Formats: sequence, C-alpha cells, structure tokens
Amino acid sequence: MQKIISILLLGFCIFLLAQPLKRTLKEQENRFLTPNPSVTIQPATQVRLTGAQLGSKVAASTPSALYAKAYCVMDTASGRLLLSKNEQEPMPMASTTKIMTCILALESDRLDEFVPVSSYAASMPDVQLNIREGEKYRLRDLLYSLMLESHNDTAVAIAEYLGGSVKGFADKMNEKARELGCESTSFVTPNGLDDEKHYTTAKELCMISAYAIQNEDFLKIIQTPQYQFQDQSGKRSFNVNNHDAFLGMYDGAIGIKTGFTANAGYCFCGAAKRKGRTLVSAVLACGWPPHKTYKWSDTKQLMDYGFEGFQTCDIPLGQDTFNLPVENGRQHTVLVSALSKDTDSVPMPLRIDDVIELKTSLPEKLTAPVRGGDIIGYKELLLNGEILERIPLCTQQDDASVDFPYLFRHALKSVVFS
Repeated sequence: MQKIISILLLGFCIFLLAQPLKRTLKEQENRFLTPNPSVTIQPATQVRLTGAQLGSKVAASTPSALYAKAYCVMDTASGRLLLSKNEQEPMPMASTTKIMTCILALESDRLDEFVPVSSYAASMPDVQLNIREGEKYRLRDLLYSLMLESHNDTAVAIAEYLGGSVKGFADKMNEKARELGCESTSFVTPNGLDDEKHYTTAKELCMISAYAIQNEDFLKIIQTPQYQFQDQSGKRSFNVNNHDAFLGMYDGAIGIKTGFTANAGYCFCGAAKRKGRTLVSAVLACGWPPHKTYKWSDTKQLMDYGFEGFQTCDIPLGQDTFNLPVENGRQHTVLVSALSKDTDSVPMPLRIDDVIELKTSLPEKLTAPVRGGDIIGYKELLLNGEILERIPLCTQQDDASVDFPYLFRHALKSVVFS
C-alpha cells in the first residue's frame, strides 16, 4: 500500500512540474506558428511611369514613306528596337552576310596568314576581285576586299581557309549567330548569293551588326576609304575602294555594309553615333533597279527618328531587398533579394509617351522549410507592355521547420532557466 501511495505522489509531483513545461511548450508553439507582427508583408506591387516623368522631352514623328519591305533601327546600348516593320520575318540579305564572314575572320587570330585560292573560289560570279587559282593572299588584306568592294570570290577563299570548306565555315557562322541570340538566321554561303536556306531578319541583322561594331579592327576596315595590297608573290597589286555612300551623307555615320541580289533586292545595314548614342539599322528588300538610292533614304529616316525621337533616361529599379514572414519557421523571417542585380537603374532611350511599369511579385508569406537560393518571385521591367528585364528574387538563407523535438528543447530551456 505504501508503494502505491509513493507512486501516486511521484506521478502527482511530475504532473505539477510538467505544467510550466506544457505552458511554455504551448507558448513556444504559438510563437513560431504566429506571424511576427513587426514584419511587413510584401504583396505584389506595381509602379507606373511615363517617359516624360523620367526626363524625356522628345518624340519625333514616325516616318510614313519607307520603301523597305522589312526594317529595324536599334539602340546598341540597351538593345531596344526604336522602330521596326516585319523585323522578325526571315528574308534573304545578300552581301550584308559578309558582316558575319568578316567578324569570324577577325576573331580567328590568323590575320597575318596567307590564304590559298581554290578553283571554286576563283569561279565565283561578279562582284569579283578576280583572284586566280593557286595564288595566296594575306587574310587581313582580303577583309578589305570583302567589305569595301564586296567581292564574292574573296569571301569563298576566306571561308574555305578558315572552315575547311564553305559548308564548314557556314556551320561556324550559324554557331556564332546562335551565340548572339539569333534564332531566325541561317547561313549557307559566306558571300550572300541567293539560296533558299540562306536568310536572316532585320532585327537579327541589327543584332549581328551591333556585335560587329564593338570590334575595333572591324570599324577600321569599314571606314577605310581606300586600301592597296598585293598577292604573296608581289606580282599582282590591287586597289579597293569603299562604296558605302552612307559614310559621306550622314553626320556621325559609321558604315556598315551594302548588299544586292535579284532575289534579295537592295539591302543595307548601317550604324551611326551622335552625342554618345550609337544606333544600328537594317533595311531588307529596299527596292530593285533602278531604285538604288532607296536604301540610303530609308536609312537616313530611320536614323533621324532614332536620334531625334528618343532621349536616354535612367529607369529606377526600386527596392531590391525584402523580409518575408515564414510560417512554422525557426527564424520567423527570411531575407529576399534580387539575383545578380548590379545597378539600381537601367539606362534606356525613351520617348515622352513611353509607359514604363515595374512589377514586383512575391508571396505574402513562406512556409518552412525554406531553402536559401530558391527563386520565389520576380521583378519585371516592362516598356509599353513588353518585358524588357525579368530579375529573379531569391531567398538568402535557410529556415528549417519547427518540429516537436525543437519545441521541446526550447521549452525545457525556458523552464530550467526561468
């Protein structure tokens, strides 16, 4: 009987001692499961601004009489298309193809090597340098022939030397196009002669050109008025002249390349720089003979529109760090910030009537467990309804779930040290 009473007394004592632990355990549970009132929940937000509010004071009239079937003018710094028509329609591009041929040759680091001429290269139709089978020419010299006079035989000689064959070089051209983000471009020839599988778009031709003019050697070649060179033997001498009339007719003109075939019509890819801004343009199917001047007229109007109708302004990206509450989390909150955000603003050419939206999308709260580095939302920069930039928002630390062993340990500590 005494043993039973002792057991009952011990049980009663344990019950009395457990009550503070039970209350503390419940308090700990409530503390972890109830959102912290000091944490501001960050719902989806949206900011709407106009170009005028960001400082733009210009808006040129859109050209109404352009001849090109497809055209595009692009700001090189931001990649924004300022004006375009049929800019994503695949079309033949004639000798503007040689922009890619030239840039691949420049990046080969083989400019001082001598290129042998095959019978196939020598057989190319006009326009020709009239190189002969068996001759050799320094690669650097051939690039002036390629870009200033648009020689088709020169293009094939370069392609065979650097690619092993025309097809091998075309593979390199297509690989470079994909690297630059050109998904609607297909190269078959290094010179642009008509082929149903050889095409690009006005937009992607601008993208290729914007890349090419970053190369100082490329710029030097396309702006050279005249160039003289010889074959390896020194027996034949050549003088090539720049036929890009745009260089002399537009203030700030840089170049770049003309083109014409019976199928493609007149084509031109141009670039110009004014007041720190550089634009590239492309016109495809811009008339057929005798309308050789249409490409110059269209290009000047596109450039005027781009320079006069837009002003570079800084678009603020706003807040880039947030604290989100975590339900059932040990830390209560986690820090969320933009992934790879290097600047607080984005420079962009704007018209006064452009509409800029900044949208931040985040959940109101997270539920543990939370893993650091997970993308849980986005900050989007939209221009006239189109997404310009989409910045991922990521959690910056882990937060484990609150389980019974974790609660029990915290509750026990509270009882022992209270």
